[in-house]
Amino acid sequence: MESATLSAHRASGTEHVDVVVAGAGPAGLMLAGELALAGVRVTVLERLTEPTGQSRGLGFTARAMEVLDQRGLLELFGEPLEKSPLGHFGGVRFDYTVLPDAHFGARGIPQYRTEAVLERWATGLGADLRRGWEVTALSDDGEGVTVTAAAPGGERVLRASYLVGCDGGQSTVRQLAGFDFPGTPATREMYLADVVGGGIRPRFLGERVPEGMVMAAPLREGVDRIIVCPQGTPARDRAETVTFAEVAAAWEKITGESIADRGAEWVSSFTDASRQVGEYRRGRVLLAGDAAHIHLPAGGQGLSTGVQDAANLGWKLAAEVHGWAPRGLLDTYHSERHPVGARLLMNTRAQNLVFLGGPESDPLRELFAELIALDDVKRHLAGVVSGLDVAYDVAEDDGAGTPLLGRRVPPRALSTGEGPTTTARLLHPAEGVLLDLSDNPAPRTLAAGWKDRVGVTVAVPADPSDFDGATALLVRPDGHVVWSQGAGVPRPLASLETALRRWFGDPA
Repeated sequence: MESATLSAHRASGTEHVDVVVAGAGPAGLMLAGELALAGVRVTVLERLTEPTGQSRGLGFTARAMEVLDQRGLLELFGEPLEKSPLGHFGGVRFDYTVLPDAHFGARGIPQYRTEAVLERWATGLGADLRRGWEVTALSDDGEGVTVTAAAPGGERVLRASYLVGCDGGQSTVRQLAGFDFPGTPATREMYLADVVGGGIRPRFLGERVPEGMVMAAPLREGVDRIIVCPQGTPARDRAETVTFAEVAAAWEKITGESIADRGAEWVSSFTDASRQVGEYRRGRVLLAGDAAHIHLPAGGQGLSTGVQDAANLGWKLAAEVHGWAPRGLLDTYHSERHPVGARLLMNTRAQNLVFLGGPESDPLRELFAELIALDDVKRHLAGVVSGLDVAYDVAEDDGAGTPLLGRRVPPRALSTGEGPTTTARLLHPAEGVLLDLSDNPAPRTLAAGWKDRVGVTVAVPADPSDFDGATALLVRPDGHVVWSQGAGVPRPLASLETALRRWFGDPA
């Protein structure tokens, strides 16, 4: 029987959807696409009436590229994306390819282009994007969330099963829902701008001088991205706007070069504030991306982590909406992604000390340069910054399995009876995958009970060593392995059934 609360909402003319997403940045649009792909009615509310057109994040990390590839999105960017094997940590250059599959990520892709690709994908799948709609109030009564928004035609009310705040570092949803946001406050202000006119000397890894640090890189013909980090500039009230005159003055003070006679396509400021919510979910309200964690921009990790938050959350939220989610599935969003966010804050704060500290950080920089010359250190840091080292605690049976358990399935070529494919292509429908690498019918027969949620593929890897000796893998829609069978290490089928029930609910 329908509750009195729901009956009242239906009688009031309130609009009903499955999920409301606040914010149409990369995290919000990625989540909207994930939900729409799963057949969820999702509405995205964005307070801005038009896309910003700002370049901001200039690419994404290796793992974020894999996540986008798992949905067939990389090809929507057009030409093959530039991947650089060389990157840095705290301004110290090193080769990321010391770790298999690692690189410094896709470069030179302005954030507005990433958002445009994600918007076309999400809306093409049926996501409803409403610009000029700003969340002003919310109420979670345990059965759903009522969202009030200021819209172009006046105040509107929506009723949803869940609300997800993807509305940035100043998140309205986070504040209205009462999430705590502990961390370290801003101690300095820094600037970035896309300067028109060209001729600025590149400083790809930054140039440190007593007055601060500057970076510069060409974006395209006649336009350069600059980042200016003056020493001793206190953080301003975030409601204030920075001007190009301020940016140019700071640049000249540090470099001695004048750019005051040029213009800028846009300018902005940022700080070294580092904060993370204590919980990613409160009842039926959840947070993702910058709404859940803010930090010093370093290596494109913020945008990339938000996209991965969305990939982790989307299929779990869809499972709740469709009614097949096993108990506790949605809670794993916090238990899996909160530690990832905490490590993000840890590594960006460390880079802040190494990269932007004054003379007092010189001994730290010298020691760090010695450490990063070691291959083991390179492998560790490459995993941290690329996102390839993320491993979730997924085992609830005998704890056996291959080294891939809990980790992402690597991007590898496969041969099937229907022709060549890849592990990424198998995940395009955003469903689970049972990957049989040894043509063993028993696991396939068992998995047939979940055929509406888990696809089955029999395949031969291009290289037998591609999967760390695994003969069968159960992969979640976000690409993480939750069950594996190794060669010569037989496991009872009961362990596969446990994993199927744990992540995909009861069989149909």
